[in-house]
Amino acid sequence: MRVILYLVLIVVIAGMAYIRLAGSDVAVWHVAPVATEDKTMEGGALRVVQAGPDGLARLDKVARATARTRVLAGSVEEGMVTYITRSAVIGFPDYTTVRQEGDTLTLFARLRFGRSDFGVNAKRADAWLAAIQ
Repeated sequence: MRVILYLVLIVVIAGMAYIRLAGSDVAVWHVAPVATEDKTMEGGALRVVQAGPDGLARLDKVARATARTRVLAGSVEEGMVTYITRSAVIGFPDYTTVRQEGDTLTLFARLRFGRSDFGVNAKRADAWLAAIQ
């Protein structure tokens, strides 16, 4: 019985380590979001807003100030940035790509592992957008 318990514990720890340490392929995650209207999915959210010509610069400041968030790729000058935000306990990575075209910001927030994010990405996207309004 103890052997099974130890094996389960090892599998759980290995899974948590993989989630925390897995690399992020820029070619997979730093992709321009395509949307014409807001959409909330089980594992993410798309948002399209009019934010003015400096919308991405303002959103970048909000995103960088968000706990456990860092830039994966891109820059304000390039017109597109992808951020990784990790959950507090296990470190699940969520990816948010924001692109500015003219006065329009298109934001795509999505999970990497699992099927549902329990609305976390939509909530973060809406909070970031509310902060720049």
